Amino acid sequence: MFDPNFRRTVVFVIDHREEGTLGVVLNRPSDVPVGDVLPNWGPHVVEPQAVFVGGPVEKKTALCLAALRTGERAADVPGVIAVRGPVALVDLDADPDLLESKVRGMRVFAGYAGWDAGQLAGEIERGDWLIVPALPSDVLATPKRDLWGQVLRRQGVPTALLATHPGDLQRN
Repeated sequence: MFDPNFRRTVVFVIDHREEGTLGVVLNRPSDVPVGDVLPNWGPHVVEPQAVFVGGPVEKKTALCLAALRTGERAADVPGVIAVRGPVALVDLDADPDLLESKVRGMRVFAGYAGWDAGQLAGEIERGDWLIVPALPSDVLATPKRDLWGQVLRRQGVPTALLATHPGDLQRN
């Protein structure tokens, strides 16, 4: 993918339906502390406590994802909407203090990645994207980890070999 918005990114799909698809880029931290834009949420997000750039669309819109603790169900936790497995979308109007004991961690994203009806399917058909299963820990991964490489490596050969791609072929 040569688009700088998506080069070497891991996108977590939050919602996919006939009308379109919504996701967030998991591995693009910003330098903006969550506490600067959402003061009540700053102390409750995982390290680094920065807003992550969720994508090129609506960058002034904040989304929050959480990984629920083992045994918790999104249907039983006020202020969250189930996404997939233990991953939930957090209502930023909720009280973060009430959620803290129910989640393993939360991350705030500015903006999102969005595709109109059929757009993502066309990009997948062209080979622009690899579709692989996500782990809840991917949502909370720190920038110190090479999430892109880690996700590729756990897919097995031949896909795992893509993790060794230098990005800039002149540096190979």
